[in-house]
Amino acid sequence: MACREHPPRKIAEPCSIVIFGASGDLTARKLIPALYHLFKDAHLPRECRVIGVARRDKTDEAWRAELRADLDKYSRTQPVDEQVWTAFAANVHYCRGDLTDDATYRSLQTLLASFGNPALRQNVLFYLATQPSQFAEVAGRLQAGDLLHKDPASGWQRMVIEKPFGHDLASAQDLNAQLLRHAREGQLYRIDHFLGKETVQNILMFRFGNAIFERLWHRDAVDHVQLTVSEKSGVGQRGGYYEEAGALRDMVQNHLLQVLSLIGMEPPASLNPEDIRDEKVKLLKSIRPLKPEEVGRSAVRGQYFAGIVEGKPQPGYRQEAKVRPESHVETYAAMRLFIDNWRWSGVPFYLRTGKCLPLGASEVRIQFRATPHILFAAVCEETANPNALTLRLQPNEGISLRFNGKVPGSNLGIRPVRMHFSYDSEFGAYTPEAYERLLLDAVAGDATLFIRRDEVETAWSLLDPIREHWDQRGLTNREFYAAGTWGPAAAEELLARDGHAWRDPQPMT
Repeated sequence: MACREHPPRKIAEPCSIVIFGASGDLTARKLIPALYHLFKDAHLPRECRVIGVARRDKTDEAWRAELRADLDKYSRTQPVDEQVWTAFAANVHYCRGDLTDDATYRSLQTLLASFGNPALRQNVLFYLATQPSQFAEVAGRLQAGDLLHKDPASGWQRMVIEKPFGHDLASAQDLNAQLLRHAREGQLYRIDHFLGKETVQNILMFRFGNAIFERLWHRDAVDHVQLTVSEKSGVGQRGGYYEEAGALRDMVQNHLLQVLSLIGMEPPASLNPEDIRDEKVKLLKSIRPLKPEEVGRSAVRGQYFAGIVEGKPQPGYRQEAKVRPESHVETYAAMRLFIDNWRWSGVPFYLRTGKCLPLGASEVRIQFRATPHILFAAVCEETANPNALTLRLQPNEGISLRFNGKVPGSNLGIRPVRMHFSYDSEFGAYTPEAYERLLLDAVAGDATLFIRRDEVETAWSLLDPIREHWDQRGLTNREFYAAGTWGPAAAEELLARDGHAWRDPQPMT
């Protein structure tokens, strides 16, 4: 079989990884455990240093002790291998300083210069686990401190930038412009941890590596597509953040639209990162923008009130800490989108996400068109259900195909049955954390799973009209839902107008 050649996966070179915001929750819960496992599995470069930068006054030893205690809570493998940890911790350092103080960057420069291998000074990955308001300032001070170069004479420097990347199109464009004064686009790695999940990555392999499904992946066979990202928990201690973000900014602008782009994109010319990202952007640009007068019929929001989740009382959103008692911020968002291209013309894509729903799950459901007539309708008590393909992204990652089968017996009965592929059953329980894959890719210089400037700005341009419409109106009774239910009545009506209904995720084993 002929195969188009493409560049091999880049090899991670010796480097230093600098984490700004080293005292934060993200560092303890995700970044250090990911780096520990990459080291444990010999995926990091043979020579690698990890430097944490934060304001608190502590020594290398004190920070290492804190991180070791955190691993007992957050490592995906237990118990922690003490021998591996000791070897890893020897490469972990702490740099105290305020991110607004030039002295901090001089101290960081001195620390990097103390490493014997020149590559550890020249190849640096800067991870910005800070407040978004600090992204541009950190980049500027890194460049002013001779730590970040647009065109380094030797080695490389890259910046990983956490979400949220702006809060609307104008702010995203402004942030992009500020960052690009100090770095090239190729040095900016805008991270969405959702893209690091194994099943999300498998979407491309499943689609383009299996002719049986790719031949059905278009308007002639697909009736509609549902994409659900549901969460059981409320906002908890993130009430202050949620008051500024809401479900639309927190989940739809990044996670849901990113998965939608992978589900709907055309085959890339190669596996080169830019070819893949080009196709994702083309898909996003093909989504039909919602006009102001269309938002009310094509987008729905909701907010949970007090209810029962898993048998336990859950306060309403307005009773959560740091939430205004009269808040109209959405904890649920759903919408119907159309993709105006040859493949998907006329096929509705339904997206939804929400807090305090009955089950925490992320899945894509491809519902195929019903047969034009039911051959067995006259003799079967049950009606044949349309075929459906479900890609479960989390938890219990897997893929299910639903089709109709005859019920055993003398009568002619029909019942939907399921063929299910489970990652755990097929490949074993090992599934790397999303941050492990993404950190390794950033160190290796592979930008495939990171978001490009035009992706960010296109996504915001699609959602800004929805945000503006909602900001001008208060919530109605049809938009509230009890905690522990599947969302507001208005969301059910959104699909009912098209003759469809939400297919709620089910527990999977």
